[in-house]
Amino acid sequence: MKSLKNILESRIFISFITVVIIINALTLGLETSPNITLEYGFVLSFIDKVALTIFTIELIGKLIVYRLNFFKDGWNIFDFVIVAVSLIPASGPFSVLRAFRIFRTLRLLSIVPSMRRIIQAIFISIPGILSVGTIIVLIFYISSVLTTNFFGNSFYEWFGTIGNSMYTLFQIMTLESWSMGIVRPVMKEFPLAWLFFVPFILVTTFAILNLFIGIIVDAMQQISGDDKDNRLIEKDVYKKIKSIENQLKEIKELIHKQNS
Repeated sequence: MKSLKNILESRIFISFITVVIIINALTLGLETSPNITLEYGFVLSFIDKVALTIFTIELIGKLIVYRLNFFKDGWNIFDFVIVAVSLIPASGPFSVLRAFRIFRTLRLLSIVPSMRRIIQAIFISIPGILSVGTIIVLIFYISSVLTTNFFGNSFYEWFGTIGNSMYTLFQIMTLESWSMGIVRPVMKEFPLAWLFFVPFILVTTFAILNLFIGIIVDAMQQISGDDKDNRLIEKDVYKKIKSIENQLKEIKELIHKQNS
């Protein structure tokens, strides 16, 4: 049991699983090409089955080692669901599940530590992201009402309804053809329209969106700090254990000398 645990947690095995995930992802991508599937379909299908077999064996091994503790880790549950869905026969009403095999690639998120930290940072950032998202929704709603009233009659396709205005404002926020495609045509009829669009871009594109980035970066720094603290604690515990082992060794030597 201990040897199996050492194998599952070894860097070599983790690297092997990572390579299998990448190869499997490439084969699933190649299967989307009719020409390649026609010529190499059997090979691609064989590689896919081998990869699924490896993932299943890994999952069974972890269940044997960790037992019910396996399900206490969210990442293990994530891996379990992905592999379990892949094991469902993709035929009949379940044929649509073949397309979802590509989700096995998401196992990289649980295997690669740096990716795992990024996902953890995103989850930690959710409260802050929701707050900033609420602000953006308010800004968009207010702006869409204004633009619909200001420009709706003249540019119905862009600002005729609140829905159209929101979509157009989203395009402007992403800076996709915002100047020549939208703002300049509007300014031909409304020369002072820039007084609305320029502040809107400054607030949404350069201020609010940077808040999203700042929140996630702050969460990543927090996780990095926690990891560093955990490593220091583990190092301190290891030193204490070694010290206790040395003391026990000295006590045994003293007892042995007294008995002799």
